Amino acid sequence: MKSIYSALSMSCAVAMLLGGCASQQALDGAYGSGNPSDLITESDETDQRRRARLRVELASGYFEQGQTKVALDEIKQSLATDPNFVDAYNLRGLVYMRLNDIPLAEDSFRRALAINSRDASVAHNYGWLLCQQSRYPESFKLFAQAIANPTYTEKPKALMALGVCQMRAGQPVEAEQSLMHAYELDAGNPVTGYNLSKLLYARGDLTRAQFYIRRLNNSELANAQTLWLGIKTERKLNDQEAVQQLASQLKKRFSQSPEAAAYEKGLFNE
Repeated sequence: MKSIYSALSMSCAVAMLLGGCASQQALDGAYGSGNPSDLITESDETDQRRRARLRVELASGYFEQGQTKVALDEIKQSLATDPNFVDAYNLRGLVYMRLNDIPLAEDSFRRALAINSRDASVAHNYGWLLCQQSRYPESFKLFAQAIANPTYTEKPKALMALGVCQMRAGQPVEAEQSLMHAYELDAGNPVTGYNLSKLLYARGDLTRAQFYIRRLNNSELANAQTLWLGIKTERKLNDQEAVQQLASQLKKRFSQSPEAAAYEKGLFNE
């Protein structure tokens, strides 16, 4: 679980921040030649699109297993079959993000949006890419686009991602609003709970920070970072018994972690 908190990974495997790799399938004119306002069903899928989709499904599986180059080869074959397949460009963007090739990742997302400007999954992924590049206004616009899409099923993750980016941009009030909304929609997301508690701790709202981090640390999703934040929160609230309980877990379960080292050195203000 550590990578979820430390890197907020963009991989399809964890899908904690993204809301999934595949684009939404309701693309205008994507399947066949029917009325674009009709609900797209399986029978509308052309043979060309079916073959491209199967390639992307293979690519997604390879990507989840860390076989990035194999995934990229499958994506290339998908696009050779169907050059207008949004899902292929969306996944291509994620692959290049993992490879830290930002220009090609951005090119992929731009191409996907050029085909279907309303695709919320692409907007979400592209928004996170821009957030990582500190291009916050552009990032916020894309997250807002994804959140506003009534058919997007991963709205809590988009709100969470927006909140994280607002924290990075130095907008704590807006970040709290986004993270609270995300938490209301999906209280079980550990990334949301952790970042909300972290934000409240930073501004000195310790009682509320304690509520969210305790809930997370009392679950199976606790890790070194959540325990360390819990320790610092309980210490400021002068609950020494809670500090010792959390510290015991930290040293027992994550003895080699930087957080355990920080605890041993008494680096509570870092």
